[in-house]
Amino acid sequence: MTPLSELTAITPLDGRYRAKTGELGRIFSEFGLMHARVEVEIGWLVALAEESAITELPSFSAAAKKKLGRLVEQFDLTAAQHIKHIERTT
Repeated sequence: MTPLSELTAITPLDGRYRAKTGELGRIFSEFGLMHARVEVEIGWLVALAEESAITELPSFSAAAKKKLGRLVEQFDLTAAQHIKHIERTT
């Protein structure tokens, strides 16, 4: 694969303007999308578990909620790569 440079980037935002827009990658990149999706899905799972009408999913303990929260806080490139690996087969 060709290394990323001002000339090989898909858009000028990834190339010549990277120094000014680099921080936006945390939000608008595929990694940013995955991180946000993990945060929303974990929040949704916890909310569903707290809904008394949903008896199939009991509430999470405080320790389990803390562990789930750490999944969001510690989300990194390794976790994103793991998601990509899973998505290849789904």
